Amino acid sequence: MRPMSRRTFINKSGTVTASSMLLHPLNFSTYYPMKKNHFDVIIVGGSYSGLSAAMALGRALKKVLIIDSGKPCNQQTPYSHNFLTQDGVPPHEIAQLGKSQVEQYSTVHFFDGLATKGRKIADGFEIATSKKERFRAHKLVFATGIKDIMPPIEGFSDCWGISILHCPYCHGYEVRGAKTGVLAQGEEAFEFAKFLTNWTKDLTLFTNGKSNLSPEQIKQLKDLNIKVVDKEILKAEHEEGYLKQLRFSDGSTAAVTALYAHIPFEQHCDIPVSLGAEIDENGYITVDGMQKTTVDGVYACGDNATRMRTVSNAVYQGTLTGMIVSKEMIM
Repeated sequence: MRPMSRRTFINKSGTVTASSMLLHPLNFSTYYPMKKNHFDVIIVGGSYSGLSAAMALGRALKKVLIIDSGKPCNQQTPYSHNFLTQDGVPPHEIAQLGKSQVEQYSTVHFFDGLATKGRKIADGFEIATSKKERFRAHKLVFATGIKDIMPPIEGFSDCWGISILHCPYCHGYEVRGAKTGVLAQGEEAFEFAKFLTNWTKDLTLFTNGKSNLSPEQIKQLKDLNIKVVDKEILKAEHEEGYLKQLRFSDGSTAAVTALYAHIPFEQHCDIPVSLGAEIDENGYITVDGMQKTTVDGVYACGDNATRMRTVSNAVYQGTLTGMIVSKEMIM
């Protein structure tokens, strides 16, 4: 018998497979015997962490719904850094590429809207949205991020994520050696200012009012050539988000190119708390090493559950969560 070529084998195999499917079509209800609006897992939040969780779950053949309102906390940040293969890429482009890849999985579905309420039901959970839709699932994943609370300084919010920064590992290289400020008070101000001398020696600590640093701390900062300014800041003067100077209540100014600030935040979504999830002393959703909250069947990943606020960490936590949730459901 004459040997069959690889191409001929593939062609014949395809024909046989197609014929078999016509006679015995795949019944996807075997995998998804669910009613409309019923899913294995609902993910609230469709940015880096939520998309990563969805990819892991979708590849594990779990029927997933992502509910997303399209308002990421880094929406005005021009470039993302310190993420291998995506360094220097605008954050929204990374998210768009991620979504386009997740959309290729028929197991993953999307709903554009805001999740407003959640409740425990007999076989899982129900999520209600601002569009009056209701969805049910056995498990919930919250990848909802946090909401930054801006101080009452004119121009501050316009510069947030552009030249007013939260993380030197994310943005410090781009402003290395530049005239830089730190907006902070107390022990945090003391430690953070010393830390930032790695990126610039032209550093000023702005306490935005009377300093509560100890005399010894002020001396140590001055020994490092870190100036301390305790005037009240009225305005961050800028051009399209790029700082030029800070203006104080006494009319004086200080030129700065970049300003680091750790500002307060709140959870972007209050549904986890309404379901009974605990919040830790720093304001993050309490999770264990498997991203489980204190509510059985509810998980959290990304910025809402960790102070390591980077794209790479959000992707890691989302992937881990997706794998953990799918494995628990499989087993």
